Amino acid sequence: MEPLKPEDPPLSSKESFMKRYKPVWRFFLVFNIGLAGYMFAKERMRKLSVEDNKAAKPVEDSTAAVEMEPTVIEPVKVRDPIPAEQQQELFKWILEEKRKVKPKDTEEKKRIDEEKAILKQFIRAKSIPQL
Repeated sequence: MEPLKPEDPPLSSKESFMKRYKPVWRFFLVFNIGLAGYMFAKERMRKLSVEDNKAAKPVEDSTAAVEMEPTVIEPVKVRDPIPAEQQQELFKWILEEKRKVKPKDTEEKKRIDEEKAILKQFIRAKSIPQL
């Protein structure tokens, strides 16, 4: 005969249920936290995009049209023309930079070669067009 071993006292039904399904509870907890984070982030992004749209184009409203101030259009500032010597130096510098560029494919190489040819024409020309 085997000696009688004292058995553990029976666990209450609530403890055994919690211990038995511990991985399931953890999964639901992590899932719910992730879902809540996703929902809050999505709502925040929606609010940001709505604010960007409002800033980009004002919504015309009958009350807003009455309250709007007239817009003031600033005149275009006419800048002094660049002297021919500086233009020629600028074209030379641009040509040097174009020579340093390494094209990725044949189309880009053709485009760069065309731009370099135009720059060379400007440099060799007696009169430089005004920028």
